[in-house]
Amino acid sequence: MSDNPARPSPTDRDAWLGLVAISLGVSLVVVDFTIVNVVMPPIIDDLEISASGAQWIQESYAIILAALLLAMGRFSDILGARRLFMVGTVIFGLASIAAAVSPTGELLIAGRFAQGVGGAIIMPTSLALLNLTFRGPDRGKAFAIWGSTIGAAAAVGPLLGGWLADYSWRWAFGINIAVVALILVGVMRFLRPSPRRPGRIDAVGAVLSVLGLGLLAFALIEGRTYGWWEPRKDLGPFGDGTGLSVIPVALVVAVVCLALFLFLQVRLTRGNGTAPLMDTSLFGIKSFSTGNIATLVIALAEFGMLAVLPLWLQYALDYSPVQTGLLVFVVAVGSFVASGASFGMAEKTGPVGLVRIGLVLEAAGLLMFGLLAGSDSQWWVIAIALFLYGMGVGFATAQVTNVVLADVPPQQAGQGSGIQSAARQLGSALGIAVLTSTFFTALASDLSDRLVEQGTPEASADQLSSAVSDSAGAMISGLGDNPRTASAAEAARDAMSHAIQIDGYTCAALLALGMLATFLIPRPKQGAQQWGEGNAADAAPDAGINADRTHAR
Repeated sequence: MSDNPARPSPTDRDAWLGLVAISLGVSLVVVDFTIVNVVMPPIIDDLEISASGAQWIQESYAIILAALLLAMGRFSDILGARRLFMVGTVIFGLASIAAAVSPTGELLIAGRFAQGVGGAIIMPTSLALLNLTFRGPDRGKAFAIWGSTIGAAAAVGPLLGGWLADYSWRWAFGINIAVVALILVGVMRFLRPSPRRPGRIDAVGAVLSVLGLGLLAFALIEGRTYGWWEPRKDLGPFGDGTGLSVIPVALVVAVVCLALFLFLQVRLTRGNGTAPLMDTSLFGIKSFSTGNIATLVIALAEFGMLAVLPLWLQYALDYSPVQTGLLVFVVAVGSFVASGASFGMAEKTGPVGLVRIGLVLEAAGLLMFGLLAGSDSQWWVIAIALFLYGMGVGFATAQVTNVVLADVPPQQAGQGSGIQSAARQLGSALGIAVLTSTFFTALASDLSDRLVEQGTPEASADQLSSAVSDSAGAMISGLGDNPRTASAAEAARDAMSHAIQIDGYTCAALLALGMLATFLIPRPKQGAQQWGEGNAADAAPDAGINADRTHAR
C-alpha cells in the first residue's frame, strides 16, 4: 500500500468495490438522460402538460448539467472529490423523490433541474476519484469499466423506461432512491477520503461559465424547436413579435460570456491571487489538450444516433417501447464485452490504440445503418450493428478519458475532470443537434419527394411531410390505419429509413475526424510514469497533501 493519501494503491478489493459505487453514480446520471424519452407519453397524460412543458422536462436536465460541469470540477479540488461526490448523490436522490411525487408539470421540471445539479456534481467528481485512486495497469481497467458504464447506461434507459411505463412513470424516478442508498454506503465504506485544496472560489468565473455553457447547451439542444434564425416558437420577447428567434441571441450571449471567461481564467492563471476556475496551464500538457480535442470530436458522433434510433424503430419498424429497449440494450452488451476485452489488451495496445480500435468498431456499426437500414430491416441485422457500435463505445469513451487525465497532477484532478466532462457534454449536445436536424430535414425532404412521385400536389406533399417531421414520426401509425393514406404512411417509413441512412454516414464521417484527432495525442515516452506512481510522493507538497495544507474529506 502506498503512503501517499492522494493515490492509494488498489491492491485490495476495497478500491474495486468503490469503483462499483462510482459506476452506479455515473449510471444514474446517464440513465436519466434516456429513460424520460420512453415514459413521456404517460407523463403527458397524467399531468396534462403541454408539448412545451414536455420538452422542458426532457431538456432542462441536460442544460443545467452542462452549465455546471466546469464549476463543479473546481469545487471538487477545493472540497474533496469524495465529499462532493456524496453531496451530488444526495442532491440527485432528493431531486428524484421530488420528481417522483410531482403533482404538476412545473414541479416535475423543477425536480429535473435539481437532478441536473446533482448530475453535474457526480460526473466530474467520479473522474477525479478514479484519477486519484487507480494507477498503473489498474488505471486502464478502471477507466474501461467507467466508460462501459456510460455506454451501457445510455442503452439501459429505454429498456428500463419501457418496463416501468407499464406500472407508473413515477417509478422511473423513484427507482433511483434505492440506487442512491447503495452508492452512499459503497462510497463511505470502500473509498478513502480525498485530499482537498483550500482556496478562494472564482465567483465571477463561475457565473460566466454557467451562463456561457448553459446558454450554449440551450441553443444547441433547442435550436430546431425555436428556429435557428427565424422564429418557429415564441419564448419571452423573442418570436413572431420581433421576427427573431431566441437561439441566435442565446448563441451570441454564450460566446461573449465564454470569451470573457477564458480571458479571466488566463489572467488568474498567470496571477498569484484567486485560483482560476479553469487552470489554463493544464492545456500546456499535450495529452490533456489534444485529448480534449479528440473527446469533443468523438462525442459529436457517439450518442447522436441513440437520439433518433428509437424513433425509427418504433415508428418505421413498428416496434413496441419494450422491444425497442431490448434491441438498444445490445449496445450495453457490446460495451461490457469491450470492457472485458480491454483488460488483456491495454498493456500491449495502449490507451490510444484502444481508442482507435473503438472508433473503427463504432464506424463499422454506423456504416451498417447507412448501407442496410430500411423499412423492412431484420432485427438481427440491427442487433449486429448495435453490438459493434456498443463495443466501439466501450473501447473509445473509456480510454480517451484515460488519455486526457493521465498526466494531470493530483491537486488538479477535479479541474481536469470538469474540463473533460464539459468537452464531452458539449460535443454530445452539438452532435445531437446536428444529427437530429439532419435526420428530420432528410425525413421531410425525402418524404415530400416520394409523395410527389405518388401524384400528391407539391403544396400538399410539403405540408404533410412537415407534419410528419414535426411529430417526429408519431403520426405515421395514424396514416397507416386509414386506407386512404396508407401509401403515404409507407412512404413516410421509407423516408425515415433514408434519414437513418444519412445519419449513419454522417456519424461515420465524424468518427473519421475523431480518428484523425487521435493522431495529435502524443505517445507516452518510454519509461514515463503517471502521476501517483514514481513521482507522487515527491509532488506531495505541491499537490497540497501535507499535514499543513490539506484536509482529507
